[in-house]
Amino acid sequence: MSVGIHEFGGYVPIQRLKRKAIADANAWFNPALRGLGKGERSICNWDEDSVTMAVEAARDALGGTGSGSIDAVYFASTTLPFQDRQNAGIIAEALHLGSELLTMDVAGSQRAGTTALTAALKAAASGDRIIVAASEKRRTKAASPIELTTGDGAGALVIAEGDGAAKLLGRATHAVDFVDHYRGQDEAFDYFWEERWIRDEGYNKIVPAAVNAALANAGIKAGDVNHFIFPAAAGRVAAGLAKKLGIPDAAVRDNLQGTVGEAGSAHAIVMLVHALEEAKRGDIILVASFGQGCDALLFGVTDAVNDAKPAAGISGSITRRREEENYNRFLGINNLVNMEQGLRAEVDKQTGMTTLFRNKEMILSLVGGKCSECGTLQYPKSNVCANPNCGAVGTQEDQPFADMPAKLNSFTADSLTFSPDPPAYYGMVQFEDGGRGMLDLTDVDPNSELEVGQPLRMVFRIKEFDTKRGFRRYFWKATPDTEQEGA
Repeated sequence: MSVGIHEFGGYVPIQRLKRKAIADANAWFNPALRGLGKGERSICNWDEDSVTMAVEAARDALGGTGSGSIDAVYFASTTLPFQDRQNAGIIAEALHLGSELLTMDVAGSQRAGTTALTAALKAAASGDRIIVAASEKRRTKAASPIELTTGDGAGALVIAEGDGAAKLLGRATHAVDFVDHYRGQDEAFDYFWEERWIRDEGYNKIVPAAVNAALANAGIKAGDVNHFIFPAAAGRVAAGLAKKLGIPDAAVRDNLQGTVGEAGSAHAIVMLVHALEEAKRGDIILVASFGQGCDALLFGVTDAVNDAKPAAGISGSITRRREEENYNRFLGINNLVNMEQGLRAEVDKQTGMTTLFRNKEMILSLVGGKCSECGTLQYPKSNVCANPNCGAVGTQEDQPFADMPAKLNSFTADSLTFSPDPPAYYGMVQFEDGGRGMLDLTDVDPNSELEVGQPLRMVFRIKEFDTKRGFRRYFWKATPDTEQEGA
């Protein structure tokens, strides 16, 4: 019985920090950083994290044809927002998938993304339809090389029975406790070992063993591979492995270092999504990821790949960009400097868990109401229809708003209230099919003015942080829809 990738999607935050800005700010301390000061890296906004990016990637994947019902959500990341709250469960709620499904977090290694993918491929053989989402927002020390080479991003795959867009041909895993870097309990940053040791004893010995086993399992020669994915920040690593394995030079995929950066455990999935966007029928894709061993998977691209291509994907996310040169802002929104936030930031932001649970569909899934008698849409849902000409009681049916296009009716830029990235934008959002709400606006370009009537789309974001208790509250915000604006 065959299994494969049926849909795929990706997400890269809109903001790109110029690496030159990082290098220039820190060259007084570490002049060698100037050698890494080319290109740009993706950075999350203050209200984004690995969960919100995974939601966007999964929405991109599920926006394709034939998404069908979902039986499980596997979420891979080493930067999980919660250590003891299931992060995959938050993603499932945001996607409004219901409660009759399995949710699972996969962490603890830079190959967590491919480990989750391997587990999903096994489970799909029993008939399950699974979303595999991998996402990473890594914190880095200022003036460290990884600060320049890292990038934030997410990828998502829908795994199910049948060939799909890319059929699994073979796989292999070698688990080896080779420590190239680590992050200990309660530590904020990764600790890295010597690069030459990692290359010679790690990449050059462990990866070929796993890849050759996968090729043998699939009955495929290395020379037949059309796309070789190895998510290392240094491009010469993948090229060196390809030469050692007998994979054609032309098959080595762009590691996206110049435009995105390396997205940790999610990067293998991000690169796989990018490859699928460009692949054609008959292509063979080899994915290998490294982290306390190596996962190697081979996929054969089918005719269905053209129908499965997402609306945005990684390519669309890369194109949708906004340049950022303010390195101090990057430090501030990532809590890498201790900034004075003022008295207005001292309000207690405790979240009522009973209220959150009782209203989880309204808050996490953005579900409002539709009157079954007059058809009026409203958010939030209430027991009484908001239409003054109707006023029916008990007629509200569930109405999702998250994927409904919207427009901006009015807006305010508030510089008095506290915001991690002032000013705080909010406004009245009018949904296309009816219903409206006063919502926060995010990813607003400070160099271009908002306009009444401009298209908006809804995005799942962090509403606010409860820093006293380590809780973050999620909700939906509106962001300018550049695709509709350009249409």
